[in-house]
Amino acid sequence: MRPFFKDESFNFQTEVTLGATYHQAADVGEVLATVERIRNGQAQSWVDEWSATADRLAGEATASAGTGRSHSAARQFLRVSTYYSVASSAADGTGDPTLFARLWEKHRAAWDRFVDLTDLQIEQIEIPYEDTTLPGYFFRSGPAGEPRRTLIYNNGSDGPVTGAWVQGVADALDRGWNAVTFDGPGQNAALIRLHLTFRPDWEKVITPVVDHLLTRKDVDAGKIALLGVSQAGYWVTRSVAFEHRIAAAVVDPGVIDVSTTMYGQIPHFLARMIDAGEQEKFDKDIELALRFSPSTRSMMAFRMRPYGATSAYQFFAAARAYTLTDEVIGQITCPVLVTDPDNEQFWPGQSQRLYDKLPAGKMLIRFTEEEGADSHCEPAANGIRGERIFDWLDQHIPA
Repeated sequence: MRPFFKDESFNFQTEVTLGATYHQAADVGEVLATVERIRNGQAQSWVDEWSATADRLAGEATASAGTGRSHSAARQFLRVSTYYSVASSAADGTGDPTLFARLWEKHRAAWDRFVDLTDLQIEQIEIPYEDTTLPGYFFRSGPAGEPRRTLIYNNGSDGPVTGAWVQGVADALDRGWNAVTFDGPGQNAALIRLHLTFRPDWEKVITPVVDHLLTRKDVDAGKIALLGVSQAGYWVTRSVAFEHRIAAAVVDPGVIDVSTTMYGQIPHFLARMIDAGEQEKFDKDIELALRFSPSTRSMMAFRMRPYGATSAYQFFAAARAYTLTDEVIGQITCPVLVTDPDNEQFWPGQSQRLYDKLPAGKMLIRFTEEEGADSHCEPAANGIRGERIFDWLDQHIPA
């Protein structure tokens, strides 16, 4: 696919946003007009132009709501939510440490206006978790008291709630499933408002989600599926090794060792410093390198935040805990679907490795460059992606 930007992050985010048009969470013309105004690799330009598009559309959405045009307003607020989230992806490159959270709040406020105005059955929920609650949304496709198949959508390391809509929830509703998405530690409101950070033992997160679902009359206890994207390819696989009330799981893509995408960016001598516990020397060398690469500094700040890391050493060292052993994988009892896209840029080869290690009841689905469905989480091919994933889920958890 011909790139929109030389900057790899800008280009990937553009493909993600274009892919969101399949489920009406973006509009092609708005996306193309916005990227046309952006200067390649300049974070401030990216934030300014996506914010300008979101601001303009938010004004239209507010006007639509104020004059009773709730159907149009709901669709507009859904797109506004996407555009503010896209703007936030480069916020750390602007030098303003408060900008990311401010844009995220605008994204979430627009999403909540969509929830309020849409004629879909969407309920804000709070899931009991340790000494607090995790915020989430429950999407019902049928009558309130009718038990139905329910999909748990598990976001990745930086996925917004609109990502959950585009990459799982909308397809689930189309096929008569209920769906639920939640903000786990290190994600969205759990990070920004509750200041919770990632944890590797994600079954401690999924089990409370399942517990909550089983209190609802509109959930069929024997028909709960779990779909994880991006880093959730690790979290979901880990979770179903311990939480056996999940009837089927999907990981997009398969992830065995999260840390490889970080360690692949540094030379071996820096990796050896981590092994040796040389934190001060490691951080000093990384800081020197980041002086010459503002884009890398921005990326590091974005990726470190949900880990709760305050230094590069802490970030790299923490990531090593996010690894699946053969023993853990061998404890999985439910069927698992693993996606395997061409040109996977974060965890190449790990989908096949995970598939090979999984017990029986597994399937590997390829997504190819020729069909426009390559790259991490198939960003520009949500039609093909949804059809294949949900055909498999319908087979294993029939209505």
